[in-house]
Amino acid sequence: MSHQTLTVAEEHGVAVITFNRPEKRNAISMAMIAELMAALDQLAKSNARVVILTGAGKSFCAGMDLEELKSLTGRSREESQRDSETMARLFRGVYDFPKPLIAAVNGPAIAGGCGIATLCDFTLASTEATFGYTEVRIGFLPAIVSTFLLRQIGEKRARDLLMTGRIISAEEAARIGLINEVLAPERLMPRAQELAAKLIENSPASLMATKQLINGFSQDDLSADIQAAVDANADIRSTEDFREGVTSFLEKRKPAWKS
Repeated sequence: MSHQTLTVAEEHGVAVITFNRPEKRNAISMAMIAELMAALDQLAKSNARVVILTGAGKSFCAGMDLEELKSLTGRSREESQRDSETMARLFRGVYDFPKPLIAAVNGPAIAGGCGIATLCDFTLASTEATFGYTEVRIGFLPAIVSTFLLRQIGEKRARDLLMTGRIISAEEAARIGLINEVLAPERLMPRAQELAAKLIENSPASLMATKQLINGFSQDDLSADIQAAVDANADIRSTEDFREGVTSFLEKRKPAWKS
């Protein structure tokens, strides 16, 4: 299968998905969402035992693409609902992927990119990586990712990241339990490959069952929370603050909040 926004390589039981829009800092487009979900589906059925996610160039994933962001302000409530459901399927697809999934975060992982990176089973980061949920800065809502983040690092720390929208270093991300390891840039992919090789030594059936068990503990609550988040995500897009936030961001000026 050919891809426009990412590459997929597989060798010795390890597949590597690389976000391949370096000129856009690997920003998320609807095409990338579709291709990533298709690639994960294909790899779930393949002989690959472990999958690594990383980014081309200096960024892992900078969040939503500007062109996509621009189009969001003119969509109907029904269209916004469908967009939110698509993003929820992507995050849930990463979280529920049946095989071990390793994020090798080579640079900034922001907003949706931070969500993708931290929903993997293992998140390794270069010292050059940064993390942040910046949605509140543009009048948006970090709704879907918040349902996972609360479970990962607890409410108090989640409030800090989600409500301030601040960018944190890889070292701080490791300290609060958002990621697993911080490595020198030249050690990032070798370490990801080492971890993948270690995982391959384990029983594939046992690894899959372990993931299903862990995810199953909160399955019902998570599904309900994600649905509520999808609705909230769609609702916020009809507000004046969202329109002003996106417009000011695109115009590179400070927002004049209207609410």
